[in-house]
Amino acid sequence: MAKHSVLFVCFGNTCRSPIAEACFKQLLSERNMLDDWQVDSAGTSTNHQGESPSSRGQSCMKSRGIYHHVEHHKARQITLQDFERFDYILTMDEGNVSNLESLAPAKAHKAQIQLLGSYDSDQSFGGIITDPYHSIGDEEFEVVYRQCLRSCREFYNEVTGAP
Repeated sequence: MAKHSVLFVCFGNTCRSPIAEACFKQLLSERNMLDDWQVDSAGTSTNHQGESPSSRGQSCMKSRGIYHHVEHHKARQITLQDFERFDYILTMDEGNVSNLESLAPAKAHKAQIQLLGSYDSDQSFGGIITDPYHSIGDEEFEVVYRQCLRSCREFYNEVTGAP
């Protein structure tokens, strides 16, 4: 049984949240902690439901050796059950937070909703992980990867008390 649980959320669940999920699973794998966590990702919209991660996101994750963590991923929308199933719901931007607030159950729920980027040691982004979906090149995906990696490390350290 998992001791901790986290759901990474973005708009469509094809770019940022799968990258964050893969980063976090890699971090857990390196620490031999994968079985101690329930990790997933979802979107606030149904726009890309059932789709694999974006091709540029896949390329980014493959170049970093983390794509295997999400190679069977299919985009899905967050459910009411997710608010009870997960300890943390980590979002990418304020729009995601607003969408989650409108999708959340009316009663209190278990999950703590936070910006993933609030854990980033580089606060030059203001805690926001910008959606690279409409970008032209691959650099925006690399920026998202680096932000997610830093943020996931700090999140893990804070939750587990690791140095």
